[in-house]
Amino acid sequence: MKPITLKLKREPTVTLEAEVICPDGFAEMSHEQIAASVVYHGKRQVRLDEFFDIEGERSEHLVLHGSLQRVRHLGRGMSCGSMTIHGDVGMHLGALMKGGQIEVFGNVSDWIGAEMSAGEIHVHGSAGQQVGAAYRGSLAGMRGGLIVIDGSAGIEVGMRMRKGTIIIGGPAKDFAGLQMKGGTIILRDGAEIRTGAWMHRGTIISLKPLALMPTFAESGQYNPTFVSVFSRLLRRHGFELPNDPAKGVYQRYAGDRSVPGKGEILIWKGHPEG
Repeated sequence: MKPITLKLKREPTVTLEAEVICPDGFAEMSHEQIAASVVYHGKRQVRLDEFFDIEGERSEHLVLHGSLQRVRHLGRGMSCGSMTIHGDVGMHLGALMKGGQIEVFGNVSDWIGAEMSAGEIHVHGSAGQQVGAAYRGSLAGMRGGLIVIDGSAGIEVGMRMRKGTIIIGGPAKDFAGLQMKGGTIILRDGAEIRTGAWMHRGTIISLKPLALMPTFAESGQYNPTFVSVFSRLLRRHGFELPNDPAKGVYQRYAGDRSVPGKGEILIWKGHPEG
């Protein structure tokens, strides 16, 4: 199926709310219907083709080009198809996502994959704050699916997430796994302070040392068999997770005991010769 291509022809001067750019809706639309779709440039209601050159119709595969830092809500609630984005993207990309795939060749802003329940998002750059997190006032963040960030990420990665997997290739900032209730966060380059604060359940894996809070207790060293499963998942995205006893072990910490919680943080400890 030939994709629908959207090329930004002029940058918005203020935020462009564009949740209409989503495979679910475009799959049944003619070219004219897509061009006439409504977006909001600040408070002003405008046609989509005021900002984008559009090619194609009736496809659940979208390709976007341009500097989209001021464009928000792309792929919001999508349940099928794919979006491939060449350029930096604004806030709320893939929020409330229910299926499909999003791939970004650039950086993304805050709230990527917020409260998503299924699907995959892969960012070949860095992300802002609240990756896969719950919105303010909501009790549950990410409920399923996969988010892969090749670069770094801001604060509150996976805040209140219940299910799913988040992989951060570069360093993450404070409060990774804040109030986490399930799922898995993998930190390939560690994180700053307060990792797992008020964590109830779930697993955080770090391949670099972490400055943990005193409310996490050491609870043994081992090589979990489930890490091999995640390693196969990561391989599709160019990552590896160590799990060879000859090269090292994972130090397990249980917590957060201040809640009290039943979560775990696993930190890789390679042998000196490994």
